[in-house]
Amino acid sequence: MRVMAIDYGDARTGVAVSDERGLLAGYTTVIHGRRPETVLDELERLIRERGVDELVMGFPRNMDGSEGPRAELYRDFAAKLEARVGMEVHLWDERRTTVEAHAILYAGGKRMKDHKKTVDAVAASLILEGYLAFQRRNER
Repeated sequence: MRVMAIDYGDARTGVAVSDERGLLAGYTTVIHGRRPETVLDELERLIRERGVDELVMGFPRNMDGSEGPRAELYRDFAAKLEARVGMEVHLWDERRTTVEAHAILYAGGKRMKDHKKTVDAVAASLILEGYLAFQRRNER
C-alpha cells in the first residue's frame, strides 16, 4: 500500500510517497504554486503516476493541541483533494515538523538559505514517517 504525505503551504507543498509496502518514504518532491488548483492538478498527477492508495496531509495545530488559525484553510483544501481524486485525506498533526525538517537539513550541512528548496519535502517525509509508524503500531 503506497501512502502519500502532503505538507501543504502557501507557495510550496512538500510531498513524500512511501515505498509499495508502506514502510519507508521512497519519493519526495516539492510542488511550487500559490494557486490551490495548480497544487491539486500536480497532486492528482502524482497520485496516478506513483500508484498512491492512501493520502495523509499535515494539519496545523497549536502546541496545546487546539486547531491553529489556518485549520479551516487546510480542511477546505483536503475536501477539494478528496473530491478531485475520490480518496479520503487523513489529517495528521504536523506540529514541529518544519522545525524538525530545518534541524535535519542543518545537521546535514545545508546552509539556512538553501533550506527553502527542500524543507517542505523533508517535512512531508516526517509527516509520512509519523503516520506510517502510527499505522504499524495500530496493526498489532
